[in-house]
Amino acid sequence: MSDPDAQARARQPLDPDRRDRDPEGRARNARPRDASGRPLARGAPGVDRVPEDVVLPPAEALREAQRLLDAGLPFQAHEVLEGAWKATEGVQRTLWQGLAQLAVGLTHAQRRNANGAVSLLERGAERISPFAADPPHGIDVAGLVAHATALAGRISSAGLTGLTGDDLRPRLRRQLGD
Repeated sequence: MSDPDAQARARQPLDPDRRDRDPEGRARNARPRDASGRPLARGAPGVDRVPEDVVLPPAEALREAQRLLDAGLPFQAHEVLEGAWKATEGVQRTLWQGLAQLAVGLTHAQRRNANGAVSLLERGAERISPFAADPPHGIDVAGLVAHATALAGRISSAGLTGLTGDDLRPRLRRQLGD
């Protein structure tokens, strides 16, 4: 840093009122976000946010994530699935992580980031594929793996042109009931 004013500012503590922190002091980003989860300017209208610490039971998490996917909000669906992933212990933790990664892959496609979309769709499909033989919670693991793999292949070969809304709204469950 060659600017003496910048050096002085760097030594000053940050104003805690300017940072988004929860009561425990952990960083939280309270800025509004667009439908793809990108931060907007403070005070700008954004889409409703999923609380960062949301943890729902599996059936409810799947219902809410599907509602968000159907509404064209894969970033928010990712937040719901990530909450389930972080709250799950044991082997199913990998399943929830993979589902969250699939939603992030869809988010990257929505944001027009082909490389990110392909990478996360493939990674998510790889994580959930071991659950295809005995899928828990009515999750359509085989269908999701097929959808993610085909979508990643299409994006790899043809780019993001020609993607439809249906491409970004896979069905999480074999049936709508629990």
